[in-house]
Parts: sequence; structure tokens; C-alpha cells
Amino acid sequence: MGIHDMRGLRDVFRPADLLVALGLLTRLPVPFPHATARAPAAAAWAYPLVGLVVGGIAVLVGGLAQNFGMPPPVTAIFVLTSLIMLTGAMHEDGLADCADGFWGGWEAARRLEIMKDSQVGTYGVLALILSLLLRWSVVVILIENGALAGALLAAAVMSRAGMVGVMAALPNARRGGLSAQTGQPGKSSVAVAMLLAGVAAFLAPGGAFIWLVCVASLTGLTAALIARAKIGGQTGDVLGATQQLVEIAVLYTVAAVILGSV
Repeated sequence: MGIHDMRGLRDVFRPADLLVALGLLTRLPVPFPHATARAPAAAAWAYPLVGLVVGGIAVLVGGLAQNFGMPPPVTAIFVLTSLIMLTGAMHEDGLADCADGFWGGWEAARRLEIMKDSQVGTYGVLALILSLLLRWSVVVILIENGALAGALLAAAVMSRAGMVGVMAALPNARRGGLSAQTGQPGKSSVAVAMLLAGVAAFLAPGGAFIWLVCVASLTGLTAALIARAKIGGQTGDVLGATQQLVEIAVLYTVAAVILGSV
């Protein structure tokens, strides 16, 4: 690779992109880079790295809880609480909004209107309860089997790569909103995000690489197809819901492999 190629790569994948991604996807007090001509979506390749940061902090919290003698069910609560606090419940909010909008309206315009409403409806509440129960129960299983760190890091990285895939695959469903302001990532950003997801799957415990890639891809594809059918594209809420669904799918796949279910 020549000098010009290296400079080209640095122009596409800038270190500051990680700060942009952290500023968009977390509540961590990071210094946000000065405004540039680049669309925020140019930093999408770093979304999986945000997952690595968030997942790593949650793993540390879980480790501390275990060192203080907390039983697995209580440790799992601390892990989930840290994940939610680090992201400001952004992804959980997206899941709830999608549940309310997709199944609370009869046409795309009405669904988008419901999703924009700050109030949470019955579908949203049920989605959050089920999501938290599913995540809590599988985190308990992973803690009991000594596989929390690898599984959680893989899920955090792969679920955010899934967001990038949906961003690139679907048009924006509305003109305004966070997703429209962020833009769509280029092919290079998508490729790097998927490469990072592949590395995370390869390093996951239990040798579940093939299963993880297949399950995560199928989950992300399903989320994209539902969003296209319901509202004709993607929004920030759709991306948040995708993150939640892929994270749950990855965690359960690792647990199933470790327990010998697959």
C-alpha cells in the first residue's frame, strides 16, 4: 500500500470519527470534534467500536459486582443498568417507539407520527418489559457459565454493526429526525463495520462464529424488512430497535452454543 493510499484511508477513517460516534450513541462526556463538511454518517464505521467501549464498561461493572459477592441475578441487573445509563436508554426508546408505531397505526404516516410522540403506549411498554426480561435472563446464564465478557462484547459490537447495515440498506423514512440529519454511510464505512463485527464473532466464546454471523445477519435483515414494510425506510428509532434485537439474538446464540443446545 502506497503513501497516497494510506492518506486516502486516513481521510475516510479518521480518529475523530470515534468521538463523533461516541457523542451520537452514548452519554459519555467526550469532546465533540469541531464541525466539518463531513456528514455524521461518515463516522458510522466506528459504531462497533462504540459497542466495544460500552460493552467493556458494562463488563467491568459486572466484574466489580461479582468481586463484592453479588449473586448472578443481581450482577445482571448492574450490567444492564450500566448499558442503559451509558447510552441514555436511546436504543430502548427506539424499540418502544417502533413497537408503538408499527403496530399502533394503519398507515406509514400515522405510524411515523406515533413513533415521534414522546409518550409510550401499551406495545412499547410490553416490548421494553420483554426485552429487559430476555436480556436479564441470558446475562444471568452467561455469568453462571463464566462467559459474560466475551458474549457481551460480541453482542455490543455486532449489534451496532447491524445499525450501520440498516442505515445503508434503507432510505430515511422522514425528512427530519436524527437519522436524516446523520445521513447514510458509504460502502467503505459499512465494510469496516462488518469486518469489526466479524472479528467480534470470531473472538466470541464457544466457537460460535458461523452461528453468530448467521443469526445477527438474519435478525438485522428481518428488522430492515419490517421497517420497510411498515414505514418505507429507517429512522433513528428503527436503528435503536435493530441494536436491541441483534444484541438479544447474539447473547442467546452464545448461551445456546455454550450450553450445547446448538
